[in-house]
Amino acid sequence: MKSHIALARILGTAAAAGALAWAVTAGGQPSHTVTGPVADSGPGYAVEDFNYPNAEKVLAETGIVLKRGDGNIVLADCASGQNLLRILARDRADVCFKVTGDAGFLALELKSVHGVRTNDVKNTHLEMTAADDRVKYDIPAKTWEGVGESVDGRDHVLVEIRTTK
Repeated sequence: MKSHIALARILGTAAAAGALAWAVTAGGQPSHTVTGPVADSGPGYAVEDFNYPNAEKVLAETGIVLKRGDGNIVLADCASGQNLLRILARDRADVCFKVTGDAGFLALELKSVHGVRTNDVKNTHLEMTAADDRVKYDIPAKTWEGVGESVDGRDHVLVEIRTTK
């Protein structure tokens, strides 16, 4: 008998809670649900694609194609500091990059490269193309080194820079 009374109390309490919930949500208005795409009302999501910012502007002003990177190797004015990665290329002024972080990556296209100065920049790995060949150079910090065209006389395009501590 006691179990019937307890069950009745539980059911009565549940019914009262359900009625209260209905009254609060309905508010005396007809019940209907309005749905719509969240993207139309929200700010959306930022997705990092690692494309170099303002690459079109850099190409128009300098002729350098900056493709993708992790943000730790960025184009810099060669007069802006001493600890820059300096790339020497035929028929153009030196091209410099500021390197931050413990490691960096930049994909680019810079034609006629023949030398590099690493200054205090970390160890630098360069990848270049010449005709159908891919040539790799590992250059320690604080080094001037001939690469690409000055090594084998062919026109080389610098396509990748990686730096590590």
